[in-house]
Amino acid sequence: MKIHHLTPEEALDSLGSGPNGLADTTIEGRLREFGFNRLEETRKKSQWLLFAGEFLHFFALILWLAAGLAFFAESQQPGEGMATLGYAILGVIAINGCFSFWQRVQAEQAIAALRKLLPNQVKVVRDGALCRILADELVPGDVLVLQEGDNVPADCRLLEAFNLRVNNSTITGESLPKGRDALPSAAEDLAQSRNILLAGTSVVAGEAKAVVFATGMHTEFGKIAHTLKTTIKGQSPLQRQIARLSRFVALLALLLGAAFFLIGQAIGLSFWENFMFAIGIIVANVPEGLLPTVTLALAMATQRMAKRNALIRNLPSVETLGSTTVICTDKTGTLTQNRMAVKQLFLDNRHCRPDELGRDSLRHHAELLACAALCHDLKRVEGQHLLGDPMEVALVNLAHDQGMRVAYPKIGEVPFDTDRKRMSTLHDTPAGKRLYCKGALEMVLPLCSQIAVADQILPLDDAGRRTLQDALQTMADQGLRVLALAHRPLADSVGADPEAALIFSGLVGLEDPPRPEVADAITQCRIAGIKVIMVTGDHPHTAVAIARQIGLVQSDHPKVITGDRLKKLTPSQLQLALDAPEIVFARVGADQKMHIVEALQRKRQVVAVTGDGVNDAPALKKADIGIAMGLAGTDVAKEAADMILLDDNFASIVAAIEEGRAVFDNIRKFLTYILTSNVPEVIPYLAFVLFKIPLPLTILQILAVDLGTDMLPALGLGVEKPDAAAMRKPPRSSQESLIDWRLLARAYGFLGLLEAAAAMAAFFFVLNAAGWDYGASLPRHDPLYLRATTAYLTAIIVMQIANVFLCKQRQRGLLATPLLDNRLILAGVAVEIALILAIVYTPWGNLLFGTAPLGHEVWLFTLPFALSLLICEELRKWLVRRFAPFPRHVKSPVLRRSRRC
Repeated sequence: MKIHHLTPEEALDSLGSGPNGLADTTIEGRLREFGFNRLEETRKKSQWLLFAGEFLHFFALILWLAAGLAFFAESQQPGEGMATLGYAILGVIAINGCFSFWQRVQAEQAIAALRKLLPNQVKVVRDGALCRILADELVPGDVLVLQEGDNVPADCRLLEAFNLRVNNSTITGESLPKGRDALPSAAEDLAQSRNILLAGTSVVAGEAKAVVFATGMHTEFGKIAHTLKTTIKGQSPLQRQIARLSRFVALLALLLGAAFFLIGQAIGLSFWENFMFAIGIIVANVPEGLLPTVTLALAMATQRMAKRNALIRNLPSVETLGSTTVICTDKTGTLTQNRMAVKQLFLDNRHCRPDELGRDSLRHHAELLACAALCHDLKRVEGQHLLGDPMEVALVNLAHDQGMRVAYPKIGEVPFDTDRKRMSTLHDTPAGKRLYCKGALEMVLPLCSQIAVADQILPLDDAGRRTLQDALQTMADQGLRVLALAHRPLADSVGADPEAALIFSGLVGLEDPPRPEVADAITQCRIAGIKVIMVTGDHPHTAVAIARQIGLVQSDHPKVITGDRLKKLTPSQLQLALDAPEIVFARVGADQKMHIVEALQRKRQVVAVTGDGVNDAPALKKADIGIAMGLAGTDVAKEAADMILLDDNFASIVAAIEEGRAVFDNIRKFLTYILTSNVPEVIPYLAFVLFKIPLPLTILQILAVDLGTDMLPALGLGVEKPDAAAMRKPPRSSQESLIDWRLLARAYGFLGLLEAAAAMAAFFFVLNAAGWDYGASLPRHDPLYLRATTAYLTAIIVMQIANVFLCKQRQRGLLATPLLDNRLILAGVAVEIALILAIVYTPWGNLLFGTAPLGHEVWLFTLPFALSLLICEELRKWLVRRFAPFPRHVKSPVLRRSRRC
């Protein structure tokens, strides 16, 4: 038999213990056998290995290869600037790797956070004496002594319980404290047994003795920790996209390099000369600034999200939010306020809200309010704060709000227990002794012979009892926790049964109220094509009632799956059940929550999970993005999550998703901007090989563009504000590529070619003005050659200044686009102008980049090309809008993919 099926005496005997606890002589042996009462840590990768990993991912390897080729080229042809390029690429690798590692240093501390929930010292009975020991030293068989306010340090079976109520929310997710007793239980599930206390929970009322039967990793708490440690988080959509982009860039660079090598061989270039140019092509096509730009753009997005109360712990999670298709949300503390409040009363044979009682409530309902104010076991701490059962706190607050602030001395109590399901307190009042009683209606109603109605005390007949039962059902259907309140005057001498012949005062319906802003957030999620699923440990009636209040459930018959039913579903049945348009999971455990996440991921959904308790941590870690509550959340949940809501506001998730959706679009914007300049960087090599002209652009000048002038404007595009329509579109598919044919056609086949044409025109404008003859070679340090390459570089910069404003929108025209709203772009343009002026007109710029000062006529020559770029791109956008518009109404991926599964 399981320990919760046994009597207290049998439980002690099964653990080799007794009422006087363990003998000191047995403790050491049990510690050796069972270990200390602490959570084990998994072996983690060395920090050095993690650090090295930031320099060995695929894109970093491409940069290493590019740097190696640059150094090799320098060794074969010294003085061409390839060494400088190699060192610059190494600098990019170092900066990006160190920055990414710094982000990762904050990672997994969940096990340490779990320990913080466990008490340091506990009271135990050993050898018949009460003593204090470290919680780490508890062993199975120890007899614990617990009282109100204590945290439970290990899994135990109750031996004695007096008015005991326990908060299990950290383990089971249930919002209401649960009564516990020492009687044998018939329940199969250990966590649902009334005589079991679980490690990590807390005592909110009463006192108890219990025998420890599981410690450390063997507790339910420890099993959650083990699940958390063994859960492996997959790559985020952005990480997968960057990996795809890296492969594309590597393949493109290698193919172009090989193509140029073959072309050179065909036209008779020497092997080494040909090989050097192939290396130059490969290096020119590697966007060295891409990785730091992506990293910095994500970092700046996290700063914007923090201002909107969403703290991002892992950079890739920023973009993951934008592709989220399903949010699995806990109820308690996430959708609700995690506090009990009186929502409804049944008085004078009618339902009413507390704010409808009116000014005369003290006169008409004095006894009910006195019962609410006095019938409790709360303790007042620090003068004002009430410590104890949240339901009793809510009743006291009701009385105080109605002006009832009496504090009549308590002269007796008939305590709550699980059989009676009620409690009564006796008080000495100015009108004489009074008994106040509260509890479940089925236990209080049989004790009542009269009822208070409209300032009268009337006999309580069968019709009145049926009315009260109907009222109870109505309130329960709304998800309210209903208490019956009653009272009676007592004679000076209390009889044998003080709870007989009570006067029924009324019914009180309590709830954990929804957060006021959640309903709007749910509506926005629905508009944005994001499915929201409630997953809670609470009762199904309560869960559905809250779901209706916030608009999560709108139909008459939503699908409700309890934890017991979930256990019986096969993986395929669960996946099919998740196709329901409205679904609520109730009475589910921590492991089951993770099963739901895994089922959604098998359906190719991008899953976000919200939560605040220890029970949520494994699912938070398994999800594509875990979202923890910052105020009410446990340290465990925060450490397992990717994002923390600083204000515990579900609405902040919507704001964060909006920012996340912008990130993907912004990365595409600066990819278009960066890739556009690759074309005028490659064309010079092609022209040099095929047309026997001087090389129009040197390697160092390519470096000036990629890691100099392009960086800040690209970063500005990476932090563009979300589009106004971002949350009116369905989530993008996680399979959608960062680079598609439209982006490549626009960057390489249109904008890039226009820039290359402008740059080549400027190059030949300078050469022809000086009387250069076609076919004539120019030495590297010839002033004419320096001016011509400078003109080519300058034309690229001028065109890129125009291009950065064109890249702000893929379809919308310039007139419909705010051009001055992004200060970083404006600053980037200013820096871009300052850099090119420094490169062209300062001695150090001339020396470092091989440039020479230009006359004003060259600048005037390039400006019309920039204007033509603006006109041509505006015409292209107009044609796209006119003849090939992007789909405006796309069916949500949530529905589209669910049909495939």
